[in-house]
Amino acid sequence: MVKIDEEDRIIKKKLEEMKKRYLGEENYIEEIEIEVGDEDFQEKVVEKSKKIPVLVDFYADWCGPCRMLSPVLEKIVKEYDGKLILAKVNVDEAYAVANEFGIMSVPTVILFKNGEPVDYFVGALPEPKIREWLKRWL
Repeated sequence: MVKIDEEDRIIKKKLEEMKKRYLGEENYIEEIEIEVGDEDFQEKVVEKSKKIPVLVDFYADWCGPCRMLSPVLEKIVKEYDGKLILAKVNVDEAYAVANEFGIMSVPTVILFKNGEPVDYFVGALPEPKIREWLKRWL
């Protein structure tokens, strides 16, 4: 079993290296899903959104609708194949960021482009509605 895991890791590393060469270092996005907190929100969301749109999922571990929405967002972001990043913010741990953006209900999803929030939705929307919402901005 360990041999398969090691081979998988090597293959993934080679694919990432090929993407970097093909896309160029400045256009390459290594992570499409990241955890973000108060200390790194500016860098990982605001600054990164100046190069690539960042979809921010404000959630809580205890929130049922959050647990339903999360896999839908992950699926959609993977389909955008490096043209969109999903940043997950746990509101129970990132009080300052949640307060700054007036998060009153979870899940709340905000799309950042060019360093600014451009649109948001609250609640666990169905996948087709989320896709429709994103198409307006991407």
